[in-house]
Amino acid sequence: MTDTALTMTTPALATIDVDQLTRAAEAVAPLLPTGQQASPGVPVPTNDVTADDWAAAAVASVPLQPGSLVGVLVKADLVNALAQAPSGPLDVGAALQPALDAAATALGLHVGAAQSLAGAEMAAALTAATHAVPMLVAGAPDALLFAVAEPGSAHAIGHLRGNGAKPAPTRGVELLHGVAMEVTVELGRTRLSVRELLALSPGDVLELDRAAGSPADLLVNGRLIARGEVVVVDEDFALRVTEIVPAPVG
Repeated sequence: MTDTALTMTTPALATIDVDQLTRAAEAVAPLLPTGQQASPGVPVPTNDVTADDWAAAAVASVPLQPGSLVGVLVKADLVNALAQAPSGPLDVGAALQPALDAAATALGLHVGAAQSLAGAEMAAALTAATHAVPMLVAGAPDALLFAVAEPGSAHAIGHLRGNGAKPAPTRGVELLHGVAMEVTVELGRTRLSVRELLALSPGDVLELDRAAGSPADLLVNGRLIARGEVVVVDEDFALRVTEIVPAPVG
């Protein structure tokens, strides 16, 4: 029932005009990882797009509209900058996922996870029925926002996947590296009845379920991720990590 409602309220890409795509480009502009602020240029027909100008593409499909895509083509300088990011190489699809999400929202759509594709092949696969908006930086095209509403585009993407295209890792996960998370070190646990809790007073000693000298647990949001030994650094307690706990499968 939910899918039916979404299908009824989601506009088809084929009905989206150039003005709507330009508004989507305005939403994309501040989210492009370019050195300077980008701005939308004059929309162009994609049969005028020169494939050799573009090094890579980030493309996301519209789940409820098979064959429909929203994507951004980028040049080699951005690809190289992402590859040399201080936090480690960034996937083009992951880095541009926020931009694709913003474009889709502006168009009244929802898209899935972005994929990284070869730029020249993606540009060559675009059809004349597709509109594109250049994203200008210092007056020159630095990226190209496009929307594909052709049934054949799904086959084109399938072909590109077989020629070196790679899916983005977890959606935008690299962009979360700066997010602070609460980390807790746990020495041990015990269980008390309500009566015992209410009877606690200063000086009482609680026995924990862990022997002296046993490793302490390192928890993130309550999830065990590592173990280590408690040490003192500059008169403060610290944890020397001795074991990384593998993530559970499934």
